[in-house]
Amino acid sequence: MRISAKADYAVRAAVELAAAPDERPVKAERVANAQGIPLNFLENILSELRHAGIVRSHRGAEGGFRLAKPPEAITVADVIRAVEGPLASVRGGPPEDAAYDGAAAALPRVWIAVRANLRAVVEHVTLADIAASHIPAKINRLADDPEAWVTR
Repeated sequence: MRISAKADYAVRAAVELAAAPDERPVKAERVANAQGIPLNFLENILSELRHAGIVRSHRGAEGGFRLAKPPEAITVADVIRAVEGPLASVRGGPPEDAAYDGAAAALPRVWIAVRANLRAVVEHVTLADIAASHIPAKINRLADDPEAWVTR
């Protein structure tokens, strides 16, 4: 899977909101500065997250953004889907719609397995987990494997 800058920024911004010490709105500028995200790009991302129901915006001098739900109720997958759409696609469509002839006939099962493994991680890590640096044990075990850190 390729994690775009947009998806990375969106998750980082959402985690920054999850880590806010109280429920008061956080200014986009503060999130941008804290995470090193270009403000214009962040504003577009926050707009998409708002449309998806991940964040709420508040106007006025004390305005800004905050999560629309508790951080324990928002997964990394929710944020990625809000800005990128489905987690896995094959030529722009769902993996289950892929169909191949001949020797490649079994390939859709591989694409389905890739999606299932991706879901097994990003659907089980919440913004609260990341903000508290408390990644679920099964996810930590995956990241603890030295082979996971090797680029191929």
